[in-house]
Amino acid sequence: MADGSKPLPGALRWNLGDLTVTALNDGWFQGSLDLVTGISKEEAGALQRAGFRSEAPVVTLNAFLVTGAGRKPVLIDSGYGHFGPATMGRVPAALALAGVKPEEIETVLLTHLHPDHAGGLIKEDGSAAYPNAELVVHATEAAHWLPDEALSRAPDAGKPYFENARKAVAPYGARLRKHEGGELVPGITAVPLPGHTPGHCGMRIVSGDKSLLMWTDVVHMPAIQFKQPEAGVAFDVDGDQARATRKRVLDEVATEKTFIAGSHLEFPALGTVARDGAGYSFVPALWVAGEQQ
Repeated sequence: MADGSKPLPGALRWNLGDLTVTALNDGWFQGSLDLVTGISKEEAGALQRAGFRSEAPVVTLNAFLVTGAGRKPVLIDSGYGHFGPATMGRVPAALALAGVKPEEIETVLLTHLHPDHAGGLIKEDGSAAYPNAELVVHATEAAHWLPDEALSRAPDAGKPYFENARKAVAPYGARLRKHEGGELVPGITAVPLPGHTPGHCGMRIVSGDKSLLMWTDVVHMPAIQFKQPEAGVAFDVDGDQARATRKRVLDEVATEKTFIAGSHLEFPALGTVARDGAGYSFVPALWVAGEQQ
């Protein structure tokens, strides 16, 4: 790499102009074909096998750190924290490997308020994991999960999602900033990607003539959803809208050859998207002996 740094276990750096984007692996959880919507379980299983993956999908999770250009560190999502299984909650360890302390994080940009993205905001005792950070979330997302009336009207099966979102942001109090889109911090702009949740946002990171679209949860199961964009997941709040968003984004990034990153792409989750017959393929960014290519 240009600065001589090397990939770290669970934390891999990528130079983007004057900025450095570090992929932080939070771990994985065991999924199931029962989570797949929009296509048959048989088709989903066949796609998993064709992609040389186990029929029961393993869902990986990443957060991202942005540093450089004289700024204090910015964290995009926080991982599952203690809300998830024992195989997850590794963002703090990945940050430590990247040489960043929690108190140094000035801003946490939240793509949405599902627990695997916001759960890591708090410690097990309920205190703020990033004591000096401002939280930034889309106003539509906050309105969907956080008000008392939203919790009261949620179905019983969904109430834990609302409760966990409220717990995650509670210790930050007035340090919660709601946005309507646009530039959130210098060089990072929110990209609305609704459907998975109402205020689901990607983050476009720009430095000079270099850019990266972190598309968060456009794809959860790479072996299935690149080949068959009709496939959704049971976690989608609005499955039809999430499907339309996925199709639009895949077409756009393949056409424009956009450099992308994803929360549920296999670590280090950086690369481009190519057309592949009626579907698409993910082309990981090339690394040679630890050097960015």
